[in-house]
Amino acid sequence: MEVTETSLVKKVWKLADVMAGAGIGFTDYITQLTYLLFLKMDQENVDLMDEESKIPEGLRWENLRKETGEDQLSLYERILRTLSKQEGLIGTIFTKAQNKIESPVYLSKLISFIDQEQWLILKGDVKGALYEAILQKNGQDKKSGAGQYFTPRPLIDAIVDVISPKIGETVIDPACGTAGFLLSAFNYMKGQSMDTDLNIKLRNSSLKGYDITPLVVTLGSMNLYLHGVGLNSSPIVCQDSLIKEPDKKYDIVLANPPFGARAAGSVEIHRSDFIKETKNNQINFLQHIMSLLKSGGRAGVVLPDNVLFESSGEEVRKKLLTDFNLHTILRLPTGIFYANGVQTNVLFFEKKGKTKELWVYDYRSGIKHTLATNPLKREDLDDFVSCFSSEDRNKREETYNKDTNPNGRWRKFSIEEILEREGTNLVVQSINTLSIKQMRTQCLQASISSGRSPVPHSLA
Repeated sequence: MEVTETSLVKKVWKLADVMAGAGIGFTDYITQLTYLLFLKMDQENVDLMDEESKIPEGLRWENLRKETGEDQLSLYERILRTLSKQEGLIGTIFTKAQNKIESPVYLSKLISFIDQEQWLILKGDVKGALYEAILQKNGQDKKSGAGQYFTPRPLIDAIVDVISPKIGETVIDPACGTAGFLLSAFNYMKGQSMDTDLNIKLRNSSLKGYDITPLVVTLGSMNLYLHGVGLNSSPIVCQDSLIKEPDKKYDIVLANPPFGARAAGSVEIHRSDFIKETKNNQINFLQHIMSLLKSGGRAGVVLPDNVLFESSGEEVRKKLLTDFNLHTILRLPTGIFYANGVQTNVLFFEKKGKTKELWVYDYRSGIKHTLATNPLKREDLDDFVSCFSSEDRNKREETYNKDTNPNGRWRKFSIEEILEREGTNLVVQSINTLSIKQMRTQCLQASISSGRSPVPHSLA
């Protein structure tokens, strides 16, 4: 199966190059690939599994592949129009579906490519891995801007590892993109129990996602579908998460909300559960996530630095510290996201008591990642996961003793210390940058007086 996956990936890339030559961007290519792949797998369900088709008669794969030229193109466009109005999984996969392949020749190439394989009999992890690879390549395409919907999987997996979802718990991502968090949580939980009812619930009702972009809803829903999640009804809804109070609470919230101001023309937010009205998208999402949590629920959320210090978020930060237990912040470096990102953090908090102490893991100071030469790997976050999960966090801090190791990454700050800060500023770093500067200065002065070469790389 590994050979099949490799060969399929090569075919996908080769066909993408052909389409690009015709002026079809990768985002449009992957969208049309998704639509056609769903039609093909529906046909395989009929032929191989003797199940009833979910597609109306006359609009199925067998009808499409028999047509040629302009007739095939015309039928394909009719299929998209019709299926976009359907209910359930089909309506979600084909949300606002439009044909982006104007040439009958290139549509025929794509149909022929998909028709060569029997996708349904491939193992779920093979289909899923192939689709994930396509999504990742799409995220790397700077021209498409798709990187904003794709959070690096090593970061997602580390967040899920420390949140440690349990089968039977409910998980939501209110800005789910291509469903990376939901899929990682599913993979974490799916082997935890042999109970049939629990596993059915996991695949059909334990996960929930929202996204405002129809294209992304299509990609995220298909991503989950190919991994065996939401086979009858997609967990993902095309909706602006922020416009109304949640009608349900969840055990776990995992999210990397969109950065920047709320888009011009968006519906204004007036919610009684919000303590601050603002156009800052991240502060709005933070308030929304706080409202989503059940009592005892927990969250892991990627947020930019401005949420930690901006004046418009002071009241929200105070509420987070007094009504929730904000126990950990992971400071992230630049260079790990596909889109040009700002400096970010992961906030871990739970709706259980109030904050008594804040632990900070500084994986930013002195760290350099690039997507091309040094991308983030899951093992890069092993030490953070170990510190987070330690039964005695204080003992882990001792390995980063402030006096003997001023550059330790794991530090504890008292709630009194945080609340005394102007504006309840949460931007704290564990690395003693002053100490590093002092060492640089001392080393430089010594080198000048002795005539040796200047600062060694370890201090540069």
